[in-house]
Amino acid sequence: MDSEKYCDGPCPIGRGLARIGDAWSMMVLRDAGLGLTRFDQFQKSLGIAPNILTRRLTALTANGLLEKRRYSERPPRDEYVLTKAGRDFLPVLYAFGAWGGRTFGGGPVSRLLDAATGGEVEPVVVDRATGRPVAEMDLRIEVPA
Repeated sequence: MDSEKYCDGPCPIGRGLARIGDAWSMMVLRDAGLGLTRFDQFQKSLGIAPNILTRRLTALTANGLLEKRRYSERPPRDEYVLTKAGRDFLPVLYAFGAWGGRTFGGGPVSRLLDAATGGEVEPVVVDRATGRPVAEMDLRIEVPA
């Protein structure tokens, strides 16, 4: 993907994808949404090579989805927490996961649960103004002139 072309292009999907990066980055954001903040936690959860994780954390921080915070001076240690932009991405990620489970779920898959009630959550994307599910709407894209 030509990130430079899409970062400032008219398509918001392209702009978002250029900043999210790849599947590893989405998995890091998933784990951050579940409360993981430290390098070793991400590495253990994902089974990702340290050099790849370092690049993903650096990119997600540079793109404003994670914030790097120092939690220890000796030895120097940082944690990574979701920014507002990162938190705003979580519903998109959860909707993506629901689609993946419905479409490619043939077998045991993880479920999204409401922590307060324990009930299963089925994310759907709806239009804020009408409450209608976007998947049921006849849509078109308008490109600026």
